[in-house]
Amino acid sequence: MCSSGDRTLAKVTEPLGDDEIHVWWLAYQRERGRAPLRRVLSAYLGEPAEALVLHEGPHGRPALAAPHGELAFNWSHSGRRAVLAVARGIAPGIDVEHLRPRPRGLEIAQRFFCAPESQALSRLDPSRRDEAFLSLWTAKEAVLKALGRGLAFGLDRLQFSVPPEPVRLLRLEGDDAAAWQVEALAFDPTHVATLAWRGRPRRIRLMTLAETA
Repeated sequence: MCSSGDRTLAKVTEPLGDDEIHVWWLAYQRERGRAPLRRVLSAYLGEPAEALVLHEGPHGRPALAAPHGELAFNWSHSGRRAVLAVARGIAPGIDVEHLRPRPRGLEIAQRFFCAPESQALSRLDPSRRDEAFLSLWTAKEAVLKALGRGLAFGLDRLQFSVPPEPVRLLRLEGDDAAAWQVEALAFDPTHVATLAWRGRPRRIRLMTLAETA
């Protein structure tokens, strides 16, 4: 279940329920690096942003160091926008991509995706293929990021249903696909984003961070 609303940074401190995932939509500027991420996390923790220590796992997933490690997060950016998922008790994975023509999308799928996925993409009308490809791509990235793995894990080791069907995890090598939740996120029509986590369903709260924050 998703709910949405606009927030300024001062209101980020709304309680994060144990059965919730907060997903933030915010502006991204490469030159600012992780500064927006740190600001949001600092508001949840009530600590100065500069006091937060981030470390990276073996595959590059950032996490908060002790004593704040109980607050899990993941973020992704594409172009001028970023998404940030925040939760407790699970490791969320999130990915976003700018929706634009992908002339090599089908070629990439045929090379790296599962055969049923690439075959289903090839049957789609070309006008719908780019968005379907990105739905699959962001779903795969979100699950891999939740696992703390990178693309080297192998995109063909996890299989999804293909749009226009709702994207569902059908197979994950070495794990129970039914134990995973995968949710498409709708922030604006120019981006495709997907959130994933292993565990029970949770309430997803979609929030937009004010540009002036």
